[in-house]
Amino acid sequence: MSSARPIFVVGCPRSGTTMLQLMLHAHPRIALPPENRFLLPAYERRHEYGDLSLPEQRRALAEWIVASPHFGDLGLETEAVIEAVVAAPATLGSAFGTIFQMYAQRFGKPRWGDKRPSYLRNLPIILRLFPDAQIINILRDGRDCVASLKETPWGPDDFGKLVETWARSADASMRAARDYPADVYHQVRYEDLVSDPEPHLRAVCAFLEEEYDPAMARPSEVAPVAVPEYKTWHSLTHSEVTTARVSSWQRRLTAEEIERCENVFGDRLTRLGYQLSENGRRVTRFRAERTWLAVRDRLGPARLRADDVRGRLRSRRRGPALAARLTAPEQPAAALPATSRPATGQSTSALVSATDQPPV
Repeated sequence: MSSARPIFVVGCPRSGTTMLQLMLHAHPRIALPPENRFLLPAYERRHEYGDLSLPEQRRALAEWIVASPHFGDLGLETEAVIEAVVAAPATLGSAFGTIFQMYAQRFGKPRWGDKRPSYLRNLPIILRLFPDAQIINILRDGRDCVASLKETPWGPDDFGKLVETWARSADASMRAARDYPADVYHQVRYEDLVSDPEPHLRAVCAFLEEEYDPAMARPSEVAPVAVPEYKTWHSLTHSEVTTARVSSWQRRLTAEEIERCENVFGDRLTRLGYQLSENGRRVTRFRAERTWLAVRDRLGPARLRADDVRGRLRSRRRGPALAARLTAPEQPAAALPATSRPATGQSTSALVSATDQPPV
């Protein structure tokens, strides 16, 4: 039995999200676009577009999206996209979903979604916009992620920022695994996926209610159409799946860098099933860095609510409806975090009405 639910691939940057995107894109029913980078910025400025039941407001939103820097990577005709968004249901999620649908239609595929690492730390937003979404989170050894981030042309120069990036992503992964039910959230390890792709891709397909296709284990075949040429840091996606980068941190990081990684996020590594090096130990000089990460993690939900309030005060008007109305007329209870599922006697349609409104 096949599904129509949107698919979102998330993970720490340099954890294999692009490889997994290509594996899914190789499926005959699924198309996932290159990173577009317009969804979260548009969500943040959603109050500027006000009531999307007005066609002129949907047009203004669509014009902003097609003018965004990476929109051209989707290979869509701008005027067609603008008119499609204007004709779409009057919600922010429907506007985004319409564009992803058009990308999938380029390849004659019915199922769509998106991929971006930063969605991992914004899953409540993704599920506000797409209440029936399915999330696939790829995990990778934090030391390998940090080593890879250190070599990218766009990563921060501060090594501490690289360490923090993985630590916060690991926290978000563990929180999501705890909060979301099995039909909404699925984890797969990079190391498992590259060492033996088929069984783990079969598990992904079972989660998505799709049939496994052997082409999924050959992602390099679709890389030329799904990875823009200028993204040279994704050059390995044009080669066969390999284990060459598994545990490559041992030669790509210095002894001091390994020590810093393991002392700041070593507890997260072990909780996620990774082993520390023989010299891994906690030292006092990294205690403040660990404490700051813990405080920031706890402040995350409060900061999200504060951003909502600030946006509404800036605009002095009601924000747009959020939930996409493209794939499911009602929001399934399973799409909500455990703390937000309906109580006995409360209908899921009532929850749709609540989540379809601007958050407060």
